[in-house]
Amino acid sequence: MDRYAVIGNPIAHSKSPRIHALFAAQTAQALSYEALLGPLGAFAATVDAFRAAGGRGLNVTVPFKLDAFTYATRRTPRAEAAGAVNTLAFGPDEVLGDNTDGAGLLRDITVNLGCPLTERRVLLLGAGGAARGSLLPLLLTEPARLVVANRSSAKAVALAAEFARLPSCAVAVKLEGCGFADLAGAQFDVVINATSASLGDAAPDLPAGLYAPGSLAYDMMYGKG
Repeated sequence: MDRYAVIGNPIAHSKSPRIHALFAAQTAQALSYEALLGPLGAFAATVDAFRAAGGRGLNVTVPFKLDAFTYATRRTPRAEAAGAVNTLAFGPDEVLGDNTDGAGLLRDITVNLGCPLTERRVLLLGAGGAARGSLLPLLLTEPARLVVANRSSAKAVALAAEFARLPSCAVAVKLEGCGFADLAGAQFDVVINATSASLGDAAPDLPAGLYAPGSLAYDMMYGKG
């Protein structure tokens, strides 16, 4: 039986084991899938132990997506562009890192929720691994404006500047980075939370009035509820 897991900290909230168990049953695959708590500062050692015990692959969630990027020996182009990895596949001679955050986010918003992003004003909250994985796919939908906002404004500004330099981002999108407080007076059609705040049943501290009439609020994280 193939062994897989999702690694994060915290991880008890994750619904991935249940979801993958259902996938396996529907497709008649013999696999086990567990939630793996990764001690902070010990990502590589934890993954090494999982591989030594027969693990075939991992999904990676907060706060380890940048660690997973470093751990991978080969990365897909979209993982390279994101600078973060949320999927590790273990082969005999390599560890392949991929990033599916952006593809999954866009499919959910544009297909499942029927909300197009082209020419819309989009706000992306956070500047960590989830935000990095989503930024390029969001840019390629050509929104009218895309703002990356973070508690630390410097981190958001640096992330926006990094992606603005990518050759694939040569589209007519107004890309900006700022702190949460700098959002005062702005309005957005789509607000995406890529921070981990909701894992603690909290919300980012944002100015009032950000949501335009008929706007969409989307949370990339989820808790136990």
